[in-house]
Amino acid sequence: MREVDQRTFVTAHRDGAFVIDVREVFEYAAGHVPGARLVPMARLGSTVTTLPRDRPVYVICATGNRSLTAADLLGRAGVDAWSVAGGTAAWQRAGRPVVTGPHAG
Repeated sequence: MREVDQRTFVTAHRDGAFVIDVREVFEYAAGHVPGARLVPMARLGSTVTTLPRDRPVYVICATGNRSLTAADLLGRAGVDAWSVAGGTAAWQRAGRPVVTGPHAG
């Protein structure tokens, strides 16, 4: 299982991590981690070739379930992908900021 805890993710995020959010558009627009790029699960296969291969890709969803599946799929495609445990919900519960709207912000 390719998963990182929130503390590890917070540090990576602060250092400019590449983050994708695999939720649906309406979920992402309601609140997402600043800088996270929207790549819904249904588009993951067609987007894999555009993801970096030279650094980790952090995958986030609502609670960590979809991101585990996505990180596994991306890992098999050669991407150094890591699921964020607890997802956006844990990020918000810790009082960290979210961006609303359809853009990465």
